[in-house]
Amino acid sequence: MKPVPPATSLRRAPVQRRSAERLTRILDACADLLDEVGYDALSTRAVAVRAGVPIGSVYRFFGNKRQMADALAQRNLERYTARVTERLKETGDAGWRAAVDAVLDEYLAMKRTAPGFSLVDFGNQIPVGTRHAEPNHRVADRLTDLLSGYLDRAPDEDLRRVFLVAVETADTLVHLAFRVAPEGEVKIIEETRQMLRAYLARVLD
Repeated sequence: MKPVPPATSLRRAPVQRRSAERLTRILDACADLLDEVGYDALSTRAVAVRAGVPIGSVYRFFGNKRQMADALAQRNLERYTARVTERLKETGDAGWRAAVDAVLDEYLAMKRTAPGFSLVDFGNQIPVGTRHAEPNHRVADRLTDLLSGYLDRAPDEDLRRVFLVAVETADTLVHLAFRVAPEGEVKIIEETRQMLRAYLARVLD
């Protein structure tokens, strides 16, 4: 099971700091507007106005709003990876269950607080409700690479498959929890946590 290559949607990567800051403002504006008006009503012009940049600056990076949403999803994955990395440092040698809790808890935190995340998360929900496998493969690859070092395990094909199954399962159940309750139905989330622990125990214990 080979890792899936990272998604790329930028027409042109920013080189100068000023350009990178402009890109950040564009993605921040995109995230805020997704929460406010949804994907269908989102427009590149509205993003440019909210970001305080010329419309040409948006088109310098993105050909359309789909590419913009994809870039936001990729940024979400980068930020999620950074958050999990910090949490793993805090857990120390507390064991794999603490590491899995960190992975799930940081995902839940982003679901609840990150602008635009409820629509795009890591790139698999636009149009709303659409489910594609590739983003979950990328998340599983990231987590395999992160956790293999923490667990002192080789990131081999077997471990990648196990984490892919865990990610797909958690993704489905967490979305169910947030359909049932706006902040995530607590009992479903706890069932998800216990299911992940039971499934991973046979490989990680």
